[in-house]
Parts: sequence; structure tokens; C-alpha cells
Amino acid sequence: MTRTEAKDKIIFALDVHNLQEIDRFAALLSGKVGMFKVGKELFTTAGPAAVEAVKRHGGEVFLDLKYHDIPNTVAQAMLAAGRMGVKLANLHALGGPEMMSQAAEAVRTNFSDSERPRLLAVTILTSSTQETLSAVGIDHPVEQMVVRLAKLARESGMDGVVASPLEIEAIRAACGPDFLIVTPGVRPAFAAVDDQKRIMTPAEAVKAGADYLVIGRPIAKAADPAAAADLIVDEIVGGC
Repeated sequence: MTRTEAKDKIIFALDVHNLQEIDRFAALLSGKVGMFKVGKELFTTAGPAAVEAVKRHGGEVFLDLKYHDIPNTVAQAMLAAGRMGVKLANLHALGGPEMMSQAAEAVRTNFSDSERPRLLAVTILTSSTQETLSAVGIDHPVEQMVVRLAKLARESGMDGVVASPLEIEAIRAACGPDFLIVTPGVRPAFAAVDDQKRIMTPAEAVKAGADYLVIGRPIAKAADPAAAADLIVDEIVGGC
């Protein structure tokens, strides 16, 4: 794997509070990572301006808002995401097949294939454990639920899923080689585990079949974020 291929797999989580911090990280990392993730806190604070700020620096955006609502509302939200020019956008697979299908149909009807966002379904959050699922009435094992939701997402027209790296191989076996797998819960060898429960190193996740790795604090909290991103690229290339 080349360094460019490894770099393009990294999605930097822009877990920041204002547009000035977006500009700082986008300037530092635009040539070091493949994409920037705009999540709930940042989007609630800055709105579409957060996406625009990343794009001004030439970056691609993963809009990580995890929609879960009635089907028409989610479909309209995905159209709005497409109009912002994001590369990836997501919703919760637990919203069900009708919600996912309407979202997929909306973006495929209103955008060309080259311009539409790729839609991802969130399976089970990487912070969740078996106890977490049991508390809300889901008694199936985490791994079984992840694969079940991934298959439902594929059948409903999703382009891929967001899932723990520990489920990558099972998802790939169930959903095929062209189904995108985006994995948070990735921690480089030099980084702390923090609040993630089901994790792998970047090299392990890519070797298992991940298409993209969401990485935030190991880069953002480093003394030199650009150097930290380079170290992660080194890990991926060295392990693959």
C-alpha cells in the first residue's frame, strides 16, 4: 500500500468548537488525511459553515449527524447534505428499512452518481457493550446485531456502514467487497484508548478490510498533529 492510499483512508474527526479551529486543523492536515468528519457538536455550533470551511481548504467532508427520524425527514436531510457537497453522510440502521430506502432513493434520484453523497448506516456505536444493548431491550450479541444491521442496510440501498473494527471481517463476508466500511474505535499504537470499547490499531483495521478509519484525539491532541497523522500513515503502510 502506498502512502497516498494509506493517507486517503484517514478521516480526521473535527471535534472542535468554532470555525477558527476548523481553519487551523484544515490548514495543518489537508495534505495529511483523506477527509474531515463534521459531527453533531460542531454542526450544531456552526451549521453548514463548518462544511464550507473544510471545503475552502480543499478537504472532503464526512457529515456525521447519525439521522434517525421518520423516512421523509431523513430523506430530505440527506438531500440537504448532498447539496452541501459532502462525500459521506450517515443515519442509524435502527431507523429501519423504509427510512434507509427513502434516503437512498432520494439521493440517487436527485444527484448524479459522481456527485451524490455515499450513505452510511450506523450499526452499533463503538462505545456500546452487551450491557448497553441489554438495557434497551436488545438481547442479541453485539457482533450478531452489527452483521444483521449491515445486511439490512445493504438491502435498503446504503453504500456502507459505520461499525467497530472488530466486526469488519464479518461484515465484509456478509455484504461483499464493494460495501463501504467506516470504522471509528481506531487507536494508533502511540495513543490512549479513551472512551472506545471495541478498538484496533489503524494497521489492524485496514488489514481486516476497513475502507476508512475515523481518528480524532490521537491527532488533535498531539503536540504536532501533522506529524501524528504521518505516524498513522507509517503504521498503516508498515502493517499492510
